[in-house]
Amino acid sequence: MWMVLLTVVFLTAKGNANDCVPRSFGPDRIVCVCNATYCDSTPDNDPKVPNDGSFYWYTTTKQGLRMSMAKGQFGPAKGLNFGTTLTIDTSKRYQTIHGFGGAFTDSAGINIKKLSPATQDQLIRAYYDPKLGSKYTLGRVPIGGTDFSTRPYTYDDYDNDTTLEHFALAKDDYDYKIPFMQKALELNPETKFLSVTWSPPTWMKTNDRINGFGFLKREYYDLYSKYLLKFLDAYKKNGLKMWAISTGNEPVNAYVPFDPLNTMGWTPATMSHWIAEHLGPMLAASEHNDTQILALDDQRIELPWFIEKVFANENAKKYVAGTAVHWYTDDFVSPLVLDLTHNQAPDKFILLTEACTGSGLLEFPKVNLGAWDRGQKYILSIIDYMNHWSIGWVDWNIVLDKTGGPNWINNFVDAPIIVDPETDEFYKQPMYYALKHFSRFVDRGSVKISITDTLHIKSTAFVTPSNEVVVVLYNRSSIARNVTLMDLKKGSLHVELPPYSMNTIIYGR
Repeated sequence: MWMVLLTVVFLTAKGNANDCVPRSFGPDRIVCVCNATYCDSTPDNDPKVPNDGSFYWYTTTKQGLRMSMAKGQFGPAKGLNFGTTLTIDTSKRYQTIHGFGGAFTDSAGINIKKLSPATQDQLIRAYYDPKLGSKYTLGRVPIGGTDFSTRPYTYDDYDNDTTLEHFALAKDDYDYKIPFMQKALELNPETKFLSVTWSPPTWMKTNDRINGFGFLKREYYDLYSKYLLKFLDAYKKNGLKMWAISTGNEPVNAYVPFDPLNTMGWTPATMSHWIAEHLGPMLAASEHNDTQILALDDQRIELPWFIEKVFANENAKKYVAGTAVHWYTDDFVSPLVLDLTHNQAPDKFILLTEACTGSGLLEFPKVNLGAWDRGQKYILSIIDYMNHWSIGWVDWNIVLDKTGGPNWINNFVDAPIIVDPETDEFYKQPMYYALKHFSRFVDRGSVKISITDTLHIKSTAFVTPSNEVVVVLYNRSSIARNVTLMDLKKGSLHVELPPYSMNTIIYGR
């Protein structure tokens, strides 16, 4: 039925788009294959939506459509039964969106470099090209090594180097991170970078280890802040200014027995003291005084209590711009904790800074090529975070190999793009398109607006700086759903959403 509707009601837009080259890895497991000479894209000159009652509709489906575009008109449903009505109120406005992106880890760079130069270029364009790609505007970069490195390392692995004489970026930065970040920035000058440490040099920690139950020694609170400023200096010299710096990746991991992840623990009290008396004033007095501080960078199950305790220190609060959140415990806690976090400090933003599939103890295989359910998990999460005050959503590794690595502790996971160096190809998974349904159309400066949703149709909506309305819908049911979008100022439009489909609808105000 939905195919008939597309044909009869809509003028299907052909032309400048490169269609997906599909490859199946089993039932409901479709990827789009890219190589040195070809990669699917949206039109290279996305149509500016005229304010004449028309709209554009992009669809990605479990059955295999990828960003398929059609054009339609506001007006009566012409006899069709459109039973579900979602109401849009552009006068009710919430947070301003900052962007979407992913992380430039060592593992991502290692995998990109396994491809030919032409295929490498296609891959970075697939994310950061504002015309042909996903139009990413954020990039997260580790300060030193992570588990997604081939070894544990920091920028000063010389015991008791209290002058930081030996501080230096690693070869990994110059080989695997900096070149691809520079390329992303070249493609899209709107790109902003956020940085985060997994662990400082082990000699600064109470346990002298890269992982485990370790904390920053009190006598090194100033020195560690200087270490971070040296990182900001070094990346700026390479043309990569940091928009934000985090207090550290997943500090609560330090409390998990036998957890092998690189980490350093904080309590709310020690974090707030370090920010208020050390990092905050030192950053403010430096040439990086417009680099913002993100607090927490851990699971939302720690909200709002952790941030509430950090913000109890008014000096710490004044230096913190926002709260960074990860998604790995989201199944155990309602997104309402994001609302509580926002309400206790409305002037501070919330940003989802890390997410990936394949990370669960029972998630096998770690890389499940083309798995639709993983794309579904992404789009539902992004909708959730947008509807609960997040200013963006940042993926974990932008690229991995078919095992989900490399990873020095064998903590393999999945990624939206997987490389196959043997054939000089890369595969775009449904997760890639889940993010693209937002990043491609919801420009920086867009404002979240009010829209209703239902059990089967999950939704979120925005007004862009160019005064277009962008609506993202996910039909989470196994049947097609007739939907009316009722804009209180514009009127109504009608679509039949395919089963298990991601949809972006754009129209002028």
